[in-house]
Amino acid sequence: MLMKALRVGLGQIIVVGDLLTRPRKHKRSVEAQAHVDQAAKGLTLYQFHACPFCVKTRRTLHKLNVPVALRDAKNNEQDRQTLLSEGGRIKVPCLRIEEDGKTTWMYESKVIIDYLGKRFA
Repeated sequence: MLMKALRVGLGQIIVVGDLLTRPRKHKRSVEAQAHVDQAAKGLTLYQFHACPFCVKTRRTLHKLNVPVALRDAKNNEQDRQTLLSEGGRIKVPCLRIEEDGKTTWMYESKVIIDYLGKRFA
């Protein structure tokens, strides 16, 4: 009980810290942003709201100005089941990439952040 309360409290501190120190969004021309928006339609991030690695990944998405659908794999049972049945395990963050009729499940915040940086920077 104490550990859960501590975990929840620390999670909220992480979320508030993120909101207070969030980086500025990358500025692009209208055409370039439209291209990014279109490319991001095939991306979905499965995450836990207060997970520090998920916060780090969401900060990168915000900084790169990439609109990605977020799925709550902790509180939404359907999203959790999708992550398990299609992705293979319940581990976050996980980026689902749908391109050319293929679906790829990318785990590990560092790998996801590197991918996003190469694709959208």
